[in-house]
Amino acid sequence: MAQQAHSEACCTIPPVSAEYTEKGEFIELNGLKTYASTVIILIYDVFGFSPQILQGADLLAHPSKHSYRVLIPDFLAGNLANPAWFPPDTPEKRKLMGGYFGPQGPGNAPKMLTQLLGAVDAVKKSDTMKKLGVVGYCWGAKIVSLSCAADTPFAAGVELHPSGLDTADAPGITVPLCMLASKDEEAEAVKAFGDALTVPKLVERYEEAPHGWMTSRGDLKDPKGKADYEKGYATVVKFFHEHL
Repeated sequence: MAQQAHSEACCTIPPVSAEYTEKGEFIELNGLKTYASTVIILIYDVFGFSPQILQGADLLAHPSKHSYRVLIPDFLAGNLANPAWFPPDTPEKRKLMGGYFGPQGPGNAPKMLTQLLGAVDAVKKSDTMKKLGVVGYCWGAKIVSLSCAADTPFAAGVELHPSGLDTADAPGITVPLCMLASKDEEAEAVKAFGDALTVPKLVERYEEAPHGWMTSRGDLKDPKGKADYEKGYATVVKFFHEHL
């Protein structure tokens, strides 16, 4: 499929800062607290709002040549995962994580899909929009896979350092998809997922970046961490410029 070309200047993002003050605001949307910049919906990881993800929202909202309205619904409403559970290297940790992500847990992906679609309906009522994109980090990437299947409201999806990769989800995705994986995702699983996609796609693996480098694990004081963070968001911006 032919894709519209964009200049490098068109796909640049504002400077990234380790000490950052977000530009958006928190508002209510469909009963959920939402971080709103200036419509792409972001699904945060299980640690919720972090300075890195809020700065990322602003980078997506204010690239040099385009402007998007970026929303991050507070799907977990404070029911966040405990960082001490990771890695799940003991039976107790695995039990806690199983309960959190299980059918009755706050981190259950199919349950979050229902909330995501509710947020989409609210956006449609409050915004005059032509197209809608979605970004999911880690756990949120699974929700992107589920929400970009048949009859999706989204025109394009992005999955960042995804967890719970299931190759069986890939053939059902019906819109262009971008996946940026870290060194901690299994290379074979990432490749298999990408090979199973039947839509326009961009699948890249950041060989030195840790899982979560575009959210709470992103070390913006480290030159390499900052460079990978900037590159990741610039790649997402370019992808959305081409498909939204």
